Amino acid sequence: MSDPDVRIQHDGEEHDSGHNDRLNWLRAGVLGANDGIVSVAGLVVGVAGATTNQGTLLTAGIAGMVAGAVSMALGEYVSVSSQRDAERDLIAKEKLELHEDPEAELAELAAIYEKKGLHPTTAHQVAQELTEHDVLAAHLDAELGIDPDDLTNPINAAIASAIAFTIGAALPLAAILLPPPAWRAVTTFVVVLIALAITGYVSAAIGGGSRPRATLRLVVGGAVAMAATYGIGTLFNTPVS
Repeated sequence: MSDPDVRIQHDGEEHDSGHNDRLNWLRAGVLGANDGIVSVAGLVVGVAGATTNQGTLLTAGIAGMVAGAVSMALGEYVSVSSQRDAERDLIAKEKLELHEDPEAELAELAAIYEKKGLHPTTAHQVAQELTEHDVLAAHLDAELGIDPDDLTNPINAAIASAIAFTIGAALPLAAILLPPPAWRAVTTFVVVLIALAITGYVSAAIGGGSRPRATLRLVVGGAVAMAATYGIGTLFNTPVS
């Protein structure tokens, strides 16, 4: 039979899997953008503490943006590839179980629907009809919450992660380059903290968490990160021609 721990993890979620997937992608996009904002903001503010040279700031910002986007894409690709491999292993395991003991699998499927509240007779009938329609899809959906035709795509995940990071990173880069030298650090601090407040609120709204707490956490964390890098840049300030 299928791993009961896996089944328990997915019971009750199978009918909302598409909705949950969209929420997960949206949450990942918001978090990717947030990473871009914080990491590049910390980098360019730190460089701004050491020099006002615009070319140096631009080079540092673009380098941080590219390196971060590539790192995020690679990390997401590896993570989602591992998830996809796990899903494929579960599908293969389920196919083998259906081949070796179809009656036991039918009883297991009926038991799942009975546990959800159906009368035993009705549960068995539902399981029988679903088995006749598409036995593998019925078991993957009810037991594992997996749609074999809609597995996670690591390439799409990597691209989406890189794009989200780049969009987030572009904000502090523009904020540090566009104002006059005397206003660069202050402008970047204000713009970044506002952006973090927005991403914190949105991520909490998506995840169902406390909006004020998530917003405050991100704003404080971003402020500390920028203050620390700016202080380091000022401490090691050297003239740049």
